Amino acid sequence: MSGRSKKLVIGGVSVRPGEVKDIRLKISETYTGDPIATPIRVINARRPGPCVFVSAAIHGDELTGTGIIHELLNGEDLELKRGTLLLIPVVNVFGFENHDRYLPDRRDLNRQFPGSTSGSLASRIANTFMEEIVAHCQYGIDLHAAAASRTNFPNVRADLSIPEVRRIARAFGCELVIDGAGPVGCMRREACRKGCATMILEAGEPLKVEPAMLEIGVRGVRNVLMELDMLEGERFSPPYQTTVRKTTWVRAEVGGFLRFHVTPGELVKQGQPVASNFTILGEHQNLLISPVDGVVLGMTTVPAVKPGEPVCHIALPGRTLRSIRKAVRAMDPEDIHQRVRDDMATRIQVTSHDEMDEALEPASDD
Repeated sequence: MSGRSKKLVIGGVSVRPGEVKDIRLKISETYTGDPIATPIRVINARRPGPCVFVSAAIHGDELTGTGIIHELLNGEDLELKRGTLLLIPVVNVFGFENHDRYLPDRRDLNRQFPGSTSGSLASRIANTFMEEIVAHCQYGIDLHAAAASRTNFPNVRADLSIPEVRRIARAFGCELVIDGAGPVGCMRREACRKGCATMILEAGEPLKVEPAMLEIGVRGVRNVLMELDMLEGERFSPPYQTTVRKTTWVRAEVGGFLRFHVTPGELVKQGQPVASNFTILGEHQNLLISPVDGVVLGMTTVPAVKPGEPVCHIALPGRTLRSIRKAVRAMDPEDIHQRVRDDMATRIQVTSHDEMDEALEPASDD
């Protein structure tokens, strides 16, 4: 592609080829009529190329993505060779201000797309994002963390039936790539329908910026920009990568207090114990086991549970556990993917099931 890049106009502000400009895109107003705006940095290279957005905090308490974009904003080596990059560290400004997943009307912004100009607060914000951001872009990366009281092993979620979505989802560099269009009304689904190939990263816990998740996210965004020939550098590859088309939750059967036996990212076999449930006074009630061979995709971080509450999210990989285990064992201990596992393991109190069984055995009369 030859020639010069085009001028980009967002919220009435022009960004010419070769310019870097910060924009405050108005999304709503306060009760007093003052503007509420989403901050955006636009990097418009001199040479033409794809236009890519990277967004975070569409759920206001999911700060992982905000941290990732902050790191990219402060990076010294994010000089685009071509194309345009839109960095949006906070989409849901209302939720971000209150450390809340939702908007003030309790709607989930990520279920309101494509939105409308005459709908609810959430619908109007969604419409502004679609018209002012998505409409300009050919690719999008939306950064997420787990919901409240949960954690997610880093994974990409994308509609792999769309070739350009599949391209960037693979390039991002996570081990697990979850195939699916996403829930009705979510931003990535509607962006894809508009011709903007969009994927999401799910990583870590809400209200935190965890160092290993930060590194995974920064590397992933840079990997995609390299794949699109927008950035110079060496792409990083995961120890393995597999497509996941099905996941399942292990749920609590009775109320009680859990002792976990697995950690995020761990490989589990069908029938393997994932947690033990005790009464609040320490009496063993039941054992929760994995119904499948898979990888622990996510977990609750709260050991107190009621019947039916989610405990452990398990992904069914598209390749054998044996081949995955071999790849994991070959990892360098300093590799970021191993450090993710180590870091996540320290955030959950884990008890070996065998050791716990021994502790529960009645004392011998001898």
